[in-house]
Amino acid sequence: MSLLSPFTLPNGVIVPNRIAKAAMEENMADADHAPSDELIRLYRAWGAGGAGLVITGNVMVDARAMTGPAGVVLEDDRHLDRFRVWAEAARASEAQAWMQINHPGRQMPASMQQQTVAPSAIALDLGKQSSMFPVPRAMTADDIADVVRRFAATSVLAERAGFTGVEIHAAHGYLLSQFLSPLVNRRSDQWGGSLENRARLLLDIVRAVRAAVSPGFAVAVKLNSADFQRGGFSPEDARAVVTMLNPLGIDLVELSGGSYEAPAMMGASRDERTLAREAYFLEFAKDIAAIATMPLMVTGGIRRRGVAEAVIDSGVAMAGIATAIAIRPDLPNRWRQGYEDTPALKPITWKNKPLASSAHMSAVRYQLDRLSKGRRTNANVSPLWALIVAQVAAKRRAARYRRWIAARAA
Repeated sequence: MSLLSPFTLPNGVIVPNRIAKAAMEENMADADHAPSDELIRLYRAWGAGGAGLVITGNVMVDARAMTGPAGVVLEDDRHLDRFRVWAEAARASEAQAWMQINHPGRQMPASMQQQTVAPSAIALDLGKQSSMFPVPRAMTADDIADVVRRFAATSVLAERAGFTGVEIHAAHGYLLSQFLSPLVNRRSDQWGGSLENRARLLLDIVRAVRAAVSPGFAVAVKLNSADFQRGGFSPEDARAVVTMLNPLGIDLVELSGGSYEAPAMMGASRDERTLAREAYFLEFAKDIAAIATMPLMVTGGIRRRGVAEAVIDSGVAMAGIATAIAIRPDLPNRWRQGYEDTPALKPITWKNKPLASSAHMSAVRYQLDRLSKGRRTNANVSPLWALIVAQVAAKRRAARYRRWIAARAA
């Protein structure tokens, strides 16, 4: 196997190479929370950049439940023409283009002024920043059934728009990850207690999506290798969930980790001196590969070609790249041409991990914003400055969202 060689998914679709542009949260929806011109321009850069697979940032299955302001929502076909243009941009070089679909659960900012939901009424613990997220309401059986329906409906719409697959987000502390976590899921009914019960919602969604889309449309799952919290979702739990997913027609599992409370997915903001640090979840993937019947993808801080090749050599099917490809959207083409680019942001060594994670995401979004305007990226941006810029923009976008959701209700 080689980093630039094609491979075939279980559904028979060929991915041109083993480099994936991993999901990043862009927050670039237009006023109706459809793909904006800026978002499409950004994906045109990635679509032409040479990655074999392009995965979008979060697309929300429910307009009332957003990971952040200016997020894209796909609930119905009102703006399907815009989604078609977005899919075409992402597929500019014949890459596979998958839509990451998500529900935030309790990880929806308080500034959005919406009632949040979760498996149980347990708030986020972010220390001094805890007030940024409201205490959620425990979901009812009807709420859970509605979420299953929404994931399936959004998947059907994604296929109609020209995307070649969806990735169901069950990691990073969002709703499906919350159900999997014994720290957040304290239910005593059929969705709580044992791991089999805690995994029920994810498995039901996978079955519903797989049944709703065509056989050639890819269905993937993004799963935490671990929550990195004492008593939380563990590597042993991850192995068991992958075993449960094996017979369900999944085309790929992307392994990541962490949540807002323990942001391990921000591996690139840490010490990057070793392979273990850069391919942050590779050791977990090697363990899970022993029992997985579907291909695996590892994402988390990869920025060197040698590290990406080591990931593939280990038996993992795809190397997911986020921050580095935000800085250098044509990184796969550069590697194909023999260059050894290693794009990286300024390291963040702040002791407050949630704040450091926010600053890292803000520095990434700073690059995306520049690309969306046709400008060159700036990897040397100050993390503090990027965070301030992002917070000002988020405040403005949250106000716009509140007006939009109020108008919908009226």
